[in-house]
Amino acid sequence: MIEAVGVVVPARDEAEHVGACLNALGEALRRLPAGVAYAVCVVADRCRDATAAMAQAAFGDLPGTVLVSEAARTIGEVRDLGVARVRELLRTPAAGTLLLSTDADTRVTPGWARAHLARARQGYHAIAGTAELAAPFTTSARALRQYEHVLDDARTAAGHGSVYGANLAVRGDAFDVVGGFGPRATGEDHDLWRRLGQAGFRRCFESAAPVVTSARLHGRAPDGLATLLRRLARDHDGCGHRS
Repeated sequence: MIEAVGVVVPARDEAEHVGACLNALGEALRRLPAGVAYAVCVVADRCRDATAAMAQAAFGDLPGTVLVSEAARTIGEVRDLGVARVRELLRTPAAGTLLLSTDADTRVTPGWARAHLARARQGYHAIAGTAELAAPFTTSARALRQYEHVLDDARTAAGHGSVYGANLAVRGDAFDVVGGFGPRATGEDHDLWRRLGQAGFRRCFESAAPVVTSARLHGRAPDGLATLLRRLARDHDGCGHRS
């Protein structure tokens, strides 16, 4: 039985967005069933702006902490650092802890945490949610339609088929067995998902746990969502235009 939910939010120079991210997390976590503990860790990763201060101010009565990291780390290591800290705060058994991952430029929906928890209580070790793009968009309608095609192509008989670090849940014991996110500079979400499957853990796709994430074209992670949107914008808004 899941006793606790821990949320990790990596953030680099996200002073503009981290407050809205934490406000949305607070609303979602307060909707968890009675008796389920929760905590959030924001990892302010080598920030040159007021991300840490803005996050601290936004916490209010939300249990959690801001962890300031100045060392050079990959995004996988940053997420692992946050996982370790949030588990220290919760102090619950690994099998009874659901670890949720999102991003600082992302707003979870009100039923987000509850939907992930429901799936975990059905016996799933890992749950992948969906990501919707926030308006205003910084690219064309044509590129956005192409993004929808990418999502359509990912769908399988098992569900929506997409995996995002901005919307991922993993049970603590499964996370430990496969070694967490690991020192990956990009694609840490897909790599963790793949290793969980190879280890025989039960995974599922959940469309009832969406998040709304930035549609910016220049993100923090190489080869992340921003890179995909930028490529689609380049291919369909100018050079390399296809009809």
